[in-house]
Amino acid sequence: MIAVDTNILVYAHRRDSEWHHRAQKTIAGLAEAATPWAIPWPCIHEFLAIVTHARIYKPATPLDAALQQLHFWSESPSLRLIGELRGHLKVLEGILSGGKISGGGVHDARIAAICREHGISELWTADRDFGRIPGVRVRNPLLQPEPPGSPQ
Repeated sequence: MIAVDTNILVYAHRRDSEWHHRAQKTIAGLAEAATPWAIPWPCIHEFLAIVTHARIYKPATPLDAALQQLHFWSESPSLRLIGELRGHLKVLEGILSGGKISGGGVHDARIAAICREHGISELWTADRDFGRIPGVRVRNPLLQPEPPGSPQ
């Protein structure tokens, strides 16, 4: 199963992002497929915090519109919203220790731990910091070449 990180969600939502078109197509491809895909709950929270933040976006996305976007994505029958499981602390501890991660990297380690707990095979993200986390396969779907004749 593929999980999607916050930045892909933000780019898919924000039309003013240079990556909007590709991110939107990426999410639509996942949402329209029968294969299960996932969004970790911390990415949902972070999405809301980022797109509604007036110092990040001018104008920021109104909360109602951001929530509406999440409801729209959640209508995908193949989407799974995933969170921490009972053994989360042990998994998180292993990731933090194995990657010598502290500070701001703890949030990414939390997402990686949740993905590992749910058997996620690949995390789609534009964040290169996930490369520091051992045992997490990451891919940036926005860097894949567009098929010939695709609108940009």
